[in-house]
Amino acid sequence: MTSASMSHPSRPGRPREEGTPVADDQLRHPHHGARTTADTRRADPGAESTQRIPRAVIDAIGTALDDTAVSVWTTAQTSPAAQRKNRYTPESTAHPAKMLPAVAAHAIAHYTNPGDLVLDPMCGIGTTLVEAVHAGRRAVGVEYEPHWVDIARDNLELARTRGVEHDARVFHGDARQLSSLLPQDYVGQAALVVTSPPYGPSTHGQVSVSPTAGIQKYYHRYGNTLDRGNLANIGHHRLLAGFTRILAGLVPFLRPGGHIAITIRPWREHAELIDLPAQILACGRQAGLIPVERCVALLARAAEHDLVGRGSFFQRDFIRKRREAGLPLHLIAHEDVLVFRTSQVRQSSSTRADSGVRRRPAPACLPRVSRHSSGDGQASRRAA
Repeated sequence: MTSASMSHPSRPGRPREEGTPVADDQLRHPHHGARTTADTRRADPGAESTQRIPRAVIDAIGTALDDTAVSVWTTAQTSPAAQRKNRYTPESTAHPAKMLPAVAAHAIAHYTNPGDLVLDPMCGIGTTLVEAVHAGRRAVGVEYEPHWVDIARDNLELARTRGVEHDARVFHGDARQLSSLLPQDYVGQAALVVTSPPYGPSTHGQVSVSPTAGIQKYYHRYGNTLDRGNLANIGHHRLLAGFTRILAGLVPFLRPGGHIAITIRPWREHAELIDLPAQILACGRQAGLIPVERCVALLARAAEHDLVGRGSFFQRDFIRKRREAGLPLHLIAHEDVLVFRTSQVRQSSSTRADSGVRRRPAPACLPRVSRHSSGDGQASRRAA
């Protein structure tokens, strides 16, 4: 994404209702004039094909979770602005959705040791990388939008000017092509991946207020919405297929027993809660990863007797309007963190090539899974 393509307070885009997906609705709703797979491929030659995960795989997830560890991460004891102060450039705030630094820091502290390599295949402004180098780890990231590649590099340079000597690099490219983007020196080296699916609804954004136009949102879009190479723009099912491919492509770069921590939130579509964490769990299984934990990273401060919410203006406004309409929705208070690991045994080079570096894995796609409409959750693609 270039600076020219970003929204600006002086020319804000048309406000989007909180929770409204960015993806093309026609791809999901057949009664709106559905396009066939052939039509979609003609419109988007690089699109992922869609393949539903077998029911047996989905059913097996529930069984696997019975033995999965669960913990609560108190990652919002200070505000997001306080967490980023002096570690991130002012230009970083323009990203439409940013991972909470304490979430990345917690994962890095608990799943790595000093000197280990931490990887983020969709690093945005570089949150994972910055928190890694401040913790004495090495870091490498990949980012699709050129503008954020520059910002991530600026944030790493800021760490250096503050006395943090580090080994960290950012590569520009599509995370679905990791094998051709990352040098072979990184194969089998990463102890941890911290990342998030690039979903587009309900991004954070900024607020502009004027007497004539009222409250307007800006800096809440990704790059050019016509760019079908950007996973945020290709529709929910094909996003899951692309993310499955990314997860499979990460395996060769992880050391045996290495971990992948994925931060995700559900989102509301027409006030219905979409259970994205369960869908990403299935994607990880489809990519050959082993689920080991499903944790809760708080987005609210844990006080003595309750939680103090830190929801954005947009989230609070959305909830207020829905409650006034008689729908008892609740403000977001957490995001899920799914933790997977790779096999403890190193694969041979021939097996590794077959399992993700050279062969495109079978894409995955799940039907929508809804929870009760009164649950928490607006989705927000993080910018790392």
